[in-house]
Amino acid sequence: MLQVCLNGARSRAECSHLPVTADELAVAAREAVSAGAEDVHLHPKDRDGQDTLEATAVAAAVSAVRDAVPGIPVGVTTGAWATADPHARAAQVRAWTVLPDHASVNWHEDGATDVAAALLDRGIGIEAGIYSGTPAARRFLDWPGSRQVLRILAEITETTPQDALDAAAGLLDELTSAAAPILLHGEDTAAWPILRLAASRRLDTRVGLEDVLYLPDGATALGNAALIRAAREIIQHAPQGTH
Repeated sequence: MLQVCLNGARSRAECSHLPVTADELAVAAREAVSAGAEDVHLHPKDRDGQDTLEATAVAAAVSAVRDAVPGIPVGVTTGAWATADPHARAAQVRAWTVLPDHASVNWHEDGATDVAAALLDRGIGIEAGIYSGTPAARRFLDWPGSRQVLRILAEITETTPQDALDAAAGLLDELTSAAAPILLHGEDTAAWPILRLAASRRLDTRVGLEDVLYLPDGATALGNAALIRAAREIIQHAPQGTH
């Protein structure tokens, strides 16, 4: 499965063509799905372009994208940078009026299990975000609900390519006993090396302006669709059975 991560916590200061509004997210999702994306992850934004978990913003973003790409699963973030207090984050999830298909929960953040419980109570799939270089993997595997998640996001935070590849190998080893499918991805200069690793291992992966602003040849990506097309090319030509 190839997911598109449309915008992330980035701002227009970093990327002038970043999709921010609900309408922009809808257009970007449609283009990305046409290019080969099979799942959508997005960060709803407030009027100032900041990530938010408020019900009105989540409803607007999810509804617009769903209308643009019917039948494609749509997910959102629950990152602590949007709402620092974990109890408040869980309360926001419980107040959502339009439910995404899934939402990511970062297991190194305080209150991850509270947010996860709120998502499970509402029937929303959980993407368990496991950051390299943190205790997240052990915390997640020790959680009694670890077998109830939709998938695990193995998120490689190292950006030097070789460091990232080493970290990915270590994190995948840590997650050997996990029951859920793993989506492996990197960011910035390590995004493409990690995507190639995911493709070679036949793991789910993702790409989009949240993770990287450049194509594999170093050219600026003019949108999410260009990144998805490049990822599809890599996946199509990946060697099989590499571990």
